[in-house]
Amino acid sequence: MLAEAAGGLDRVLPAELAGEAAAGALVVDIRPRDDRESEGPMPGAVVVDRNVLEWRLDPTSPDRIPEADDPDRRVVLVCNAGYASVLAAESLRRVGLRRATDLVGGYRAWRALTP
Repeated sequence: MLAEAAGGLDRVLPAELAGEAAAGALVVDIRPRDDRESEGPMPGAVVVDRNVLEWRLDPTSPDRIPEADDPDRRVVLVCNAGYASVLAAESLRRVGLRRATDLVGGYRAWRALTP
């Protein structure tokens, strides 16, 4: 299931994340609070809990976050290791965010590249 979902995404490598954000991508940290607190924040990311992700990012939802205003905006999801984010990105695509994707290897892979 993961391989099938990942195969449909234009996934972002950790070294590419800063460039994606600079180009206007919305980086969304979906890690659980305990992980964010123990491992640190994802700089520049918006935090949205996984269990409310779809309606908080759906531009047609009355409960969306302000940053979720364009269905064509690139959205890069970040989880711990790049597994939950694959499935979440596929789910976002199903609600109409066709450019939703995730960070390969998640926060931990990104963190391993940063000093």
